[in-house]
Amino acid sequence: MRLVSTATVEPGAILAKTIYNDKGQVLLSDGVALNERMLKRLLEMGIAYVYIKDAKTEDIQYKEAFPRELKVKAIKSIESTFHQIQVDATLSRSFVVERASQNFTDIIRQLHEEIKNNGDLLSILSDVFTYDDYIFTHSFNVTLYSLAIGMELGLPQKEIETLGLGAIMHDVGKMKIPTDILLKPGRLTDEEFQIVKQHPEDGFRLLKDVHTISLLVAHCAYQHHERINGSGYPRGIKGNEIHRFGKIIAVADVFDAVTSNRVYRKAMLPHDGLEILFAGSGTLFEEEIVNAFRKAVAIYPVGITVELSDGRKGIVSEQNSGKSDRPKVKILEKDGLNVTPYELDLMKELSVVITGCDTTFSK
Repeated sequence: MRLVSTATVEPGAILAKTIYNDKGQVLLSDGVALNERMLKRLLEMGIAYVYIKDAKTEDIQYKEAFPRELKVKAIKSIESTFHQIQVDATLSRSFVVERASQNFTDIIRQLHEEIKNNGDLLSILSDVFTYDDYIFTHSFNVTLYSLAIGMELGLPQKEIETLGLGAIMHDVGKMKIPTDILLKPGRLTDEEFQIVKQHPEDGFRLLKDVHTISLLVAHCAYQHHERINGSGYPRGIKGNEIHRFGKIIAVADVFDAVTSNRVYRKAMLPHDGLEILFAGSGTLFEEEIVNAFRKAVAIYPVGITVELSDGRKGIVSEQNSGKSDRPKVKILEKDGLNVTPYELDLMKELSVVITGCDTTFSK
């Protein structure tokens, strides 16, 4: 299978991985021959990349990062809780969060166990699906990334659970943003952006009085847009004034934001998202946290075509644990010419590096 840009897929290509929505319902099944109408609809739904069957790479298979049922359960729980917060009277919002906190804690424990037992680098891009509302899926993804970072940093179980709760509710303050602004397809005006920038403080005010969660969870919501050089918001705090969990969620939040397809911006691939984090490492983001993220998350997903520094080209076939930039690659070309396919382990051939990716569909 190959991971390719949906926009470049030609009619007749065979889908290699079933596409689901965030309710767990099948949209298109593995083995379907894609036609023009299907491809147009996929792009309209924000599916920027798909897995396509390919004779040269039929031996390359993806591995689910975690059970789909758990993902659907988590997103449904986030959606239900956030919707209740949005419609309930102010006095009952804390009660809604209080009631949901134990369910969220159970979900976080399950996610933690799945990531821990998986042993592979976390790859969300490989789990191709569409969603009805970005904010709920985003909260789920940020939670996964935050847990992966926390585990890489060696945080104990109790801290992992607190971090996970902070991550899953980091955007709860957005429920106070008017829907026409929250779901606006185009660029926000300055006035609208000022309203959006209030959500960390709104989230803090909602969470700080919930007795079933740590006050630190409220500070995660408060601080996830702060930056270590003081350029963030809402308070412009910097360095050690920002809690470590706020710094972790900031990295996870930015990465998921830039690698998710939005109406006004095409999704970046993971390696491009990592470049944004590295560009801000030491100024916007804590260097140790960015490095932990790099070790924990698959930057080159299985199935993506990569170009190497020595002129070879191939498909990522397998991840090497803890080394996201040095996967195993099935080599298919050398200097533009086809070669008999063979596997190259970039952990063993250290003089060769990945210099680019190609997501163009080709038969």
